[in-house]
Amino acid sequence: MNKYESIIIVNPNVDEAGLKGLEEKFTGLINENGKVESVENMGKKKLAYEIKKFSEATYLLFNFEAKPASIAELERVYRITDDIIKFIVVKKES
Repeated sequence: MNKYESIIIVNPNVDEAGLKGLEEKFTGLINENGKVESVENMGKKKLAYEIKKFSEATYLLFNFEAKPASIAELERVYRITDDIIKFIVVKKES
């Protein structure tokens, strides 16, 4: 298994309960084929440029271990989740 880091940028109109729900959803998804090491809510930040007409958004950072094959499924679910306006998954150096 490889180590990964993923940041998701969430619609700023999502409340605390919604953020908790997203965090639990993706933690569960990652834990199916790997192990979440940490999740950090980085709070609301101003974006460098507008994305989907939003000038600020909430950032969630996931550090986890997973099999490389499971990353495609994680990204697919990110894409179809309406509250996520941008995301990135990066493989960490061992």
